Amino acid sequence: MAARLFLGILGGLWLAYGLWLFLQPQSLAGLAGVGALNATGTVDIRATYGGFQIAVGALMLGGALRAVLTQPMLLVYGVVCASVGSTRLVAALLAAEWSGFTRIGVGFELGCVAVVLLLLRGLRAGS
Repeated sequence: MAARLFLGILGGLWLAYGLWLFLQPQSLAGLAGVGALNATGTVDIRATYGGFQIAVGALMLGGALRAVLTQPMLLVYGVVCASVGSTRLVAALLAAEWSGFTRIGVGFELGCVAVVLLLLRGLRAGS
């Protein structure tokens, strides 16, 4: 139950964040310092940030709504967060850049990996 609740809450947040970035791509400039120089850039922000977050949210919601998908979606989410969080951490170390946005991102993503590992362990123990 905890795993499905985790996927449902975070899936809704990722979906909402993705829709916001799709509809308001210019908001990323103030939030993370990422902006478009032309229409091609706006299309890319909508696809890369909006579309990616929407996809992650939809997958997680699927894992929350269908028990058979819970464990696979936890694994997918763990891999996504481990990849994004670890590359953000390495990039921040290389750039010596520790803005609030970067610190929150690293903490959130790597924290989610820890939660996913605990939830997967609990699901396996319950099997």
